[in-house]
Amino acid sequence: MTTDTTPQTAAPAQRGPAPTALLYAVIGGSLLTVVSAFLAWTWTDEFPGDLTYYGSPAGLQFLSLVGAALTAVHALAALGVKGFRWLTPAGSRKAVWLLSLGTFAATWFTVVSICWVLGGVVNLEPGAYVALVGSLVPALAAYKIPDDAHKAAAPARKLPSWAEILIIAAVFAVGLFVVTYGIDTDDKEPQLFVAYLIVVLFASVALLRSGLVERLQTITANNRQVTLIGTMAAAVAFPFIQQSGDTYTLIAVNILIFATVALGLNVVVGLAGLLDLGYVAFLGVGAYTAALVSGAASSAFGVQFPFWAAVLTGALASLVFGVVIGAPTLRLRGDYLAIVTLGFGEIFRIAMGNLDGVSGPKITNGPNGIPNIPHLEFFGYNFGESHVVFGVTLGAYANYYLLMLVVMAFVIVIFTRAANSRIGRSWVAIREDETAATAMGINGFRVKLIAFALGATLAGLAGTIQAHVNTTVVPENYVFAGPVPPNSAFLLAAVILGGMGTVRGPILGAALLFLIPAKLSFLQDYQLLGFGIALILLMRFRPEGLIANKRAKLEYHDDTADQGPTDLATAKAGA
Repeated sequence: MTTDTTPQTAAPAQRGPAPTALLYAVIGGSLLTVVSAFLAWTWTDEFPGDLTYYGSPAGLQFLSLVGAALTAVHALAALGVKGFRWLTPAGSRKAVWLLSLGTFAATWFTVVSICWVLGGVVNLEPGAYVALVGSLVPALAAYKIPDDAHKAAAPARKLPSWAEILIIAAVFAVGLFVVTYGIDTDDKEPQLFVAYLIVVLFASVALLRSGLVERLQTITANNRQVTLIGTMAAAVAFPFIQQSGDTYTLIAVNILIFATVALGLNVVVGLAGLLDLGYVAFLGVGAYTAALVSGAASSAFGVQFPFWAAVLTGALASLVFGVVIGAPTLRLRGDYLAIVTLGFGEIFRIAMGNLDGVSGPKITNGPNGIPNIPHLEFFGYNFGESHVVFGVTLGAYANYYLLMLVVMAFVIVIFTRAANSRIGRSWVAIREDETAATAMGINGFRVKLIAFALGATLAGLAGTIQAHVNTTVVPENYVFAGPVPPNSAFLLAAVILGGMGTVRGPILGAALLFLIPAKLSFLQDYQLLGFGIALILLMRFRPEGLIANKRAKLEYHDDTADQGPTDLATAKAGA
């Protein structure tokens, strides 16, 4: 008689299809929400957005309609309906639940806002009640659907090249529409932007959980040149589709400036691991230098450099300051370095305020700053004047927007080349373990000084453009923390929020951290409170950032990191 000593492992639970009744409830409730969008939700146009029409969804109703439509489509995918299953390669339950929850939150937020602004439930029309019920049913039903999450399988067959290109074009078109819709929301309708944030947030997480984003990333990776062309085309097209002038293009310009500076800080923090809390000062060095040499009436120098010379002078001045500040301080580590850089940022701001001819030499005009900075002119093209391009009139901010696209592309190339070079690998080694890197022959001080100088140069480059966009430079624009970006705290948050060491991460983080405060200005003193809560939640659920590299994902989400030898042996035996 023999005894089987082979370790027995429990068979994984079989995940069957979601219960049909629950999915039909999700679809029915979603359709009811869609119908409610074509009904009146209130009787008066005093509520922002005018939700009094029948058959014509307004902005807030349109968001509920889109959320409900996405929920119904993913529910059809969960039912296995042919033509929809490609939407959920990694499982449908989480996607359906998150989409239904986002629709529920946006719809109920709108209805509660109506009652709050107008003063009672009596102001609701039948469409609002239909929307409440229609959005509640899918959220409750989707919560009860069994989890069917699994690893996304490879596509059954490779798509033709033309099909993949069409998919990439469609994705960029949808992305451009979503971004433009958020930027173009009227500041007089803060409820619309809040509901927009809710829908976009839940939809983004749902697409990640469904595995669709990962599959789209595979398609874009197979067509890198097409993806790059599509990215540039979508970015260039933005000012051409703005119908309200330069109002929202100014926001886009500031986002690009903020994102460019964040990429420079990403060299220092994300690649080299140096905590710099006074980085915004280098942006100020570039801005002040450009203001002093660009022919401003209040400039102490009385010179006017051409565009290229002003840009190079600002970048060079920031480079010099980076080396001067970094040389004596980069031998420090950790918190000590952070304190020194914080002090440098404050010293710069105070010094610019004291160079007024009273407390010091008259160079920067003190707290009044340098106003009336003339617009850039390049080969006869004045950026401050309107120009007709392809039949579309581009204003001053649209001109600067297109210029910042070129600058950002230049900065991205520099960042990518540096990160993939020998010096970039040295930065990563210093970031991970400076002692071990030094023992392997890396000159830590020289490597860190190069990172500090390069980051300062990129910030100064962006600062030269910022001075001409704002046409004035004052010391209070360059503080450590405040409700209005860019400042050192928001720049650091943009890098961490987006994902340290990546290109897309800081750009996304900067866009969010500039756009959201600009659109939520009605919160006033509560903006920083909301910002702090959002950061806490992000660090809890996504510590590696919104767009993380593989190293960060393994560091924060390695399931075997906390397992002992016995647990690992058991896991291997089970495998």
